[in-house]
Amino acid sequence: MKWITRENGNVDRIACPWLIKRFIDPEANFLFAPKDAVLKLAEEHGAIPFDIPDVELGHVDGRCSFESIIRKYGLEDNRALAVLANIVHAADIQEDLDSVPEGRGLKAIANGFAILFGKDDYQKIELETPMYDALYAWCEKKLI
Repeated sequence: MKWITRENGNVDRIACPWLIKRFIDPEANFLFAPKDAVLKLAEEHGAIPFDIPDVELGHVDGRCSFESIIRKYGLEDNRALAVLANIVHAADIQEDLDSVPEGRGLKAIANGFAILFGKDDYQKIELETPMYDALYAWCEKKLI
């Protein structure tokens, strides 16, 4: 499947591709577009839009897009993923930044990748994927 979001990803727009590839669609292809072109390109390419306003897989009812994807695809029973979702939420939603202590760390790391690689979202996904794998492993171990 194809998935599409806004270009110049940071926390949520890089965490979501990790989540999608790891738990939903291992063969996922991601497209990044200017904010005002995402929905048009989603229709043209048959892509699923995420992390843009007014879509099901976006910020809805206080959830970040990562949490909306977990809900849509029935992943709520994965306790380690729920812990990770709390961290992503804290890092992505400014007013909830201190809701879990790891939120500030993830935000700092994601912002660092954004500084280093700018709009190269594919590079950010490639380089941040092992970090999300490690953070997920930490969440699993935390629950033991």
